[in-house]
Amino acid sequence: MASAFRADRDGRMTVVKQRLATTRLSDGTEIAYAVAGSGPLLVHAPGWLTHLERSWAMPPERGFYEALARGRTLVRYDRPGCGLSGTTSRALSMDLEVETLAAVVAHVTSTTGRDGVELFGASLGAAAAASFAAADPGSVSRLVLYGGWVRGRDVATAENREHVLGLIGEQWGLGSDVLAGIFAPSADAATRAAFIDYQRESTTPQHARNLLTLAYDLDITDRLGSITAPTLVIHRERDRAAPLEQGRALAAGIPGASLEVLDGRDHLPYMGDAAALATSVRRFLGLPAVRAGAAAALTDRQRQVARLVTQGLTNREIAAELTITERSVESHVERIRDRLGFRSRSQVAAWYTAGGR
Repeated sequence: MASAFRADRDGRMTVVKQRLATTRLSDGTEIAYAVAGSGPLLVHAPGWLTHLERSWAMPPERGFYEALARGRTLVRYDRPGCGLSGTTSRALSMDLEVETLAAVVAHVTSTTGRDGVELFGASLGAAAAASFAAADPGSVSRLVLYGGWVRGRDVATAENREHVLGLIGEQWGLGSDVLAGIFAPSADAATRAAFIDYQRESTTPQHARNLLTLAYDLDITDRLGSITAPTLVIHRERDRAAPLEQGRALAAGIPGASLEVLDGRDHLPYMGDAAALATSVRRFLGLPAVRAGAAAALTDRQRQVARLVTQGLTNREIAAELTITERSVESHVERIRDRLGFRSRSQVAAWYTAGGR
């Protein structure tokens, strides 16, 4: 598989491009996944709602994934009913989460010819990754669990659970706003607004409610003792969505697991001090820390074009606005997409809205 990682002359990370592919579950449900970087396989089990293209257009999220992709082939996927993946009539369950992860692992290992994977599970994905590692210990060489929990009923009080679930099911707009405050309290206004839109575009309100219900109902206590892979549990000290006690319980239940507590209160791995989290993950995987590289910079003209694309203008309208030819606009849009590794104008718009420049 060709490398998607590029570095500048002093070794700093620059643009990483992702390649999209699909696999299927036993019932035929299509699962979309993205591959970036090169090296041994690192599969990321997602936590909350995902959209492979929208996430790649969110500067903080993409920056975190780019850090993980240096020295690894990073594989991310959309679970059934989210993002680019197909929908399913099956009830959401931890077994379905594990089946989805297993299908992606099987497909990427057969496609790349590599044996075994490293797993990084975040939030709800930590339970899926731990369950997969327990069920198929020989296929996981290292396991990293971030922001996870053992029993969903211990994450929040029954009153708080019902309140949040009610908001999502009945007022998805308000519910997505409330969740943004819980999952990413340190996000600036632009990033928070972009994340709220991101949630709404990733799935339906009912599916989001069902997914959060699964998170509250899960109990993986009996699976932890079967994990044999070297395991690192990482938790932020003041995580607003998953109490630190759950991180401690997760580490205590896995034979030989280590616990690393980081400062911060954001639940989403790419919010807050994402660099510290990426460094912890890379250190455990035997990789050096990554120096922050400058984001792919656009020219002044390209920024003007990106702003007008975000406003929904056509190439002809942008040409009139900037007093240039329509062909020049087409060329600028193509260069913007190439420089940022995007496939569509909507990704450019999402990136610009989230503060990308």
